[in-house]
Amino acid sequence: MLIIADIHLGKAAAFRAQGVSVPHGTTAQNLQALTYLLAQHEVATVLFLGDFLHAKTARAAPTMAAIAAWRAQHPAVQLILVRGNHDLHAGDPPSHWGIGVVDEPHRHGPFTFCHHPAELPGTYVMAGHVHPVFRLSKRGDSLRLPCFLLGPQRMILPSFGAFTGGFAIAPEVGDKVFVATDDAVFAVAPLRSTP
Repeated sequence: MLIIADIHLGKAAAFRAQGVSVPHGTTAQNLQALTYLLAQHEVATVLFLGDFLHAKTARAAPTMAAIAAWRAQHPAVQLILVRGNHDLHAGDPPSHWGIGVVDEPHRHGPFTFCHHPAELPGTYVMAGHVHPVFRLSKRGDSLRLPCFLLGPQRMILPSFGAFTGGFAIAPEVGDKVFVATDDAVFAVAPLRSTP
């Protein structure tokens, strides 16, 4: 199972529909990244943790055609969407794409998949929504990178989308942070409690 948070397909198209000049190609970039991951791993199911389409205006014809073409190239892969806040406004994907749509919380084995981070007793939660980034800094130089935030009862995944921004997180004691670059994931030294 490949778990993807906050892909926000069509976000740039939605901005352009509102008259904001933003670059083209972000949907293609996101779909290429998905294709790459499917080629690298044996994936039976892709589970989207909400915000599949960015908005109703993301349903521009070129965006929808690109997603439909991508789906046609991967018919054997099961796709499941756990609805997020943007999905409520954008609407569910077209039924002929064959994407199963569920509300949060969605339980599967020992895990519960949500869009909004939560801690639910008796299960480990994987969620998105926050678009977490972590600031690495040294001697006046800094870099913001998408990150995975792992706590004892929940994990928050970074946004998968190429045009989604990020929220700088402040990990709590006991949280683990893994920053992501284009081709690797690195652990950040864990926070320790002070005596």
